[in-house]
Amino acid sequence: MSTTKDAVKVSAMLGDYPNTLALKQGQLKSNGIEFNFLKFAEGEVPHDHFKRVVKGEFDFGELALMTVLQAIGYGYPLIALPVALHGRFQHGQIAYNADRGVLRPEDLQGKTIGMRTYSQTTPTWVRGILQNDYGVDLSKVNFVAQGDGHVPEYKEPSNVRRADKGKKLAQMLLDGEVDAAVLAADQNPKFKTLVPDPAAAGIAWNKKNNALMVNHIVVVGASFAKENPDVVREIYRLMKESKAAANEALPKDGIDKRPIGYAAVKRDFDIAAEYAWQQRIIPKQLKADDLFDATTRALD
Repeated sequence: MSTTKDAVKVSAMLGDYPNTLALKQGQLKSNGIEFNFLKFAEGEVPHDHFKRVVKGEFDFGELALMTVLQAIGYGYPLIALPVALHGRFQHGQIAYNADRGVLRPEDLQGKTIGMRTYSQTTPTWVRGILQNDYGVDLSKVNFVAQGDGHVPEYKEPSNVRRADKGKKLAQMLLDGEVDAAVLAADQNPKFKTLVPDPAAAGIAWNKKNNALMVNHIVVVGASFAKENPDVVREIYRLMKESKAAANEALPKDGIDKRPIGYAAVKRDFDIAAEYAWQQRIIPKQLKADDLFDATTRALD
């Protein structure tokens, strides 16, 4: 971070979402901050730069929630802001190939599930659903991951293997190389969701847990937050205004998928931390409070 006479220059990595566009496109101004947003190359997406955010290359950046839990668990100096860039109920994000017969969650023992990354947020939520709501013993399931995660200290369990280079999840599912895969079922008419009626299952999960399955959030560097608490508060104010500027209608289920404010996200983060600890994605047990400092914990 560097400063000028008029503003603090803040380096940032943030994707384009309805709740970020007003800020990224310059519709919102701040006398105290001059943002330098990373410009994505063609075909790049935010998770291509998550390792850089973990390493502290940006003052302010986007990360997947499970990556935040891992990074803080392993001692990386990051502080969460109570801003959910997006979330969803993940019940529809695991599919099987119906041409090979019906597959149910209770049939998964000894089966193989493919995914992009084992410690990725969506697969961690999916495994949490299988474990907590369907009684699946994850130690008796085989996993195939296309790549590694964003926190190098994390070591995958012994029942995870790496997919051959160049393999695509959908094709692996069609070929029977995996029995199920963490992907959207609408990628192929042969694919069916492993969880029956995922929309209803998501609503039931929400009622049971009083939470949303958050995907991506916002973080700042710990030293940046300590040295610039007023700037952190201003970043949050701008994020809140950017969300308001989107004027995004609530989905049919009436649940805000982009909650903002500590009170609004605390339960979501606690459940994520619980699932991460159950699966030993993190090296020690954490709670939502462990992700924040005094400044960001007070943001509502």
